[in-house]
Amino acid sequence: MTKKTKKQTKKQPSQKLRIGILFGGRSGEHEVSLNSATSILRAIDPTKYDIIPIGITKQGRWVTSGAAQHLLSGNTKPAPVLKKTQSIQLSASADVALRSDALAHQNGPLAQTLDVIFPVLHGTFGEDGTIQGLFELADIAYVGSGVLGSATGMDKSIMKQLFAAAGLPQTPHINLLRSEWKADPNAAPNSLKRNSSTPSS
Repeated sequence: MTKKTKKQTKKQPSQKLRIGILFGGRSGEHEVSLNSATSILRAIDPTKYDIIPIGITKQGRWVTSGAAQHLLSGNTKPAPVLKKTQSIQLSASADVALRSDALAHQNGPLAQTLDVIFPVLHGTFGEDGTIQGLFELADIAYVGSGVLGSATGMDKSIMKQLFAAAGLPQTPHINLLRSEWKADPNAAPNSLKRNSSTPSS
């Protein structure tokens, strides 16, 4: 009588999550984004995550690999202008099998398959819901607030209107558009005086 033994199987290590760190952008806060991305790249644990740096130049071109690292090197001074680099593209697809292949080189095979993108963008085109909307269209998971939360958080006028609708207390304020200021620079001070609770002398 022989004793049966179970076949020993070697346990495969769990696959690390692939995170795209997105930085730069067309905003006037481009260099601030580079500093933030540098801090995150230094702090994130490479033994737990595969880190994919993705940069957006001031001209709006998306770059990765060495070009992204070169862009990141401008974190302590005005960022370099990258003219001749291989850019990448996002492609949205309704096909579930293609959704993980949304990030690819323009002139080559699939560059990276990402599990999630961590946008470290500051200001316009980063915190205003635009980049979040792009990720939603491409069906890519991302870190942070969604389209509506980002847009309303960036637009202070809309945000205050929503606060008022929710009954939240606010300090007195007026909403002034740039176009209104340019059309009549004297209207803003006059409006402030009319709506100010400060007693006149």
